[in-house]
Amino acid sequence: MRRALPHSIALALLLTAAPAAAAPAGQPAATLLHCGGLFDADSAKLLGPHTLVIREGRIAEVLPGDRVPEGWAADTEATTTDLRDHTCLPGLIDSHVHLDGETSKDAYSEGFRLDPEDEAFRAVGYAERTLLAGFTTVRDLGGTVTLALRDAIAQGLVRGPRIVAAGKSIATTGGHADPTNGVNREIGHALGHPGPEEGVVNSVDDARQAVRQRYKEGSDLIKITATGGVLSFAKSGDNPQFTVAEIEEIVRTAHDYGFKVAAHAHGKEGMKRAVEGGVDSIEHGTYMDDEVMALMKEHGTWYVPTITAGNYVSEKSKEPGYYPEVVRPKAARIGPLIKATAGRAYAAGVKIAFGTDAGVYPHGQNGREFALMVDTGMPPAFALQSATRNAAQLLGEWEQVGSLSAGKRADVVAVRGNPLEDIALLEDVAFVMKDGVVYKGAAAGMD
Repeated sequence: MRRALPHSIALALLLTAAPAAAAPAGQPAATLLHCGGLFDADSAKLLGPHTLVIREGRIAEVLPGDRVPEGWAADTEATTTDLRDHTCLPGLIDSHVHLDGETSKDAYSEGFRLDPEDEAFRAVGYAERTLLAGFTTVRDLGGTVTLALRDAIAQGLVRGPRIVAAGKSIATTGGHADPTNGVNREIGHALGHPGPEEGVVNSVDDARQAVRQRYKEGSDLIKITATGGVLSFAKSGDNPQFTVAEIEEIVRTAHDYGFKVAAHAHGKEGMKRAVEGGVDSIEHGTYMDDEVMALMKEHGTWYVPTITAGNYVSEKSKEPGYYPEVVRPKAARIGPLIKATAGRAYAAGVKIAFGTDAGVYPHGQNGREFALMVDTGMPPAFALQSATRNAAQLLGEWEQVGSLSAGKRADVVAVRGNPLEDIALLEDVAFVMKDGVVYKGAAAGMD
């Protein structure tokens, strides 16, 4: 896999690459989608029948009712897709995935056996699974092969969602995302002490250099691990791991380069430092309390709960040998708390964007998050809005994706039935279009 493109070129690929590059042979220049219902992501309301006119990878028109534009029948290159028994929604957005890996009982030992090429080829499969699950855009928060995967998808070489990629997460020595955690002394000495180039910082100067290194590598945003983590080979899953000054410098430098900053955080003190330091989002937020919620509302900080991952690790912690013994008690303790925290954060009015931590559980099951969100007390309409408008706003891509609006990218998914009455329908998406290209549904007899 070639080196990742510089940041500015990579973003240009994401935002302006011609959809036709990814289109299968014979892909029509124009498509008409007759939808039985349409989810309006801006108002979080389900509207009645609508017709979407798709041209050159964009939504050209959104017409109320079951209509055919004038002159459509004379367009021999156009196709019509019947989704009258379905609800059409904007392409879904998962704000927290890890496409460079997937959970298994062998995941820890594979780090010593697999090469980057192995991870890259696996990631291609994970990306396609994610797309076919209805997620047309994802934010990948940690992984180096995903930078090249992002570019390959944008060029139409492989199938997958549009990726906004953080590249290597920034950590502190021994902290969550230190790549040498859990190795013996001999291997550790051979590897040396990782520094800013490897995403490990121990000072304000290191912090600045690490952000600039991510820019050099072609990242689209910055991810820091503000606290310990559940699955890292370390005792604590929630202790703070950066000083406020280090976080402030990361955010200052990141914003200079046009980056947003996402902060993995489980513990309260680490979250407070991250929010006060100016990060754009808190991921997981397990021990978030009223004080932290008030602080996030004051600063306008987004929250990405990742309930699916919390449930999964909690269940797997009961299985002997699935996780190392140092990890099992963290997984058992922290996992169940995320769901309760998400419900309280919604009730408190914290801004919430959809994210699942896919990779911590098997890729392609991202839709399970919706039912878990509703279980916390969030209305189904809000859960859907969190994966469309809210997630698009978090990514800074609301002008391009997140709603079925004229001028936006033609990212459309559909489910058979009414998802506001049965949110679990999102676990079995029937139709997937990205940039006007149909990846799922046409072969099932919808066209």
